Amino acid sequence: MMKRHTIPVMKPLVRVSGSPEATRALAARLGQWLAPGDVVALDGELGSGKTEFVHGLAQGLKVPPHVVASPSFTLMHEYPGRVPLVHLDLYRLEDLPLELLPDLEEYLSGPQVVAVEWARRLAPLLPGDYLEVDMEIIGESERQLTFTGHGPRSWELVRHLAAARSGDGSR
Repeated sequence: MMKRHTIPVMKPLVRVSGSPEATRALAARLGQWLAPGDVVALDGELGSGKTEFVHGLAQGLKVPPHVVASPSFTLMHEYPGRVPLVHLDLYRLEDLPLELLPDLEEYLSGPQVVAVEWARRLAPLLPGDYLEVDMEIIGESERQLTFTGHGPRSWELVRHLAAARSGDGSR
């Protein structure tokens, strides 16, 4: 009798953050495991904490805190760190201009970590393996964060987050 091997089904990881500080701490924990080529795709309504999350990623990547800014009025910021961080904020771009596509594709496949706010606007360009983080406002300062992997590396990141359950203020 032959044994059947089943591939485990991965489920998204859901965390609730009670404050902006807890959101940053959770993202900083994730940032510790990020490596060149990782893409973190952030989505959620305005005010859901996407920029706070990027600040936490930067902290986990050892980016000097005084250099991190919100790129809302610029499309992109690059930060030096343990691994360089590229922060894209697509809020002001309803439709991506065709002339930007080659540059964005280059960033998404380069030797840095890329965090993309409003990532659904970039969906066709996202690589085959990326970590999706959906952020939902569930209270005045509470946010529900849902982490979904889209490939082996991103599921590995989800497993790391699931295993690390202390010190970030999430539940």
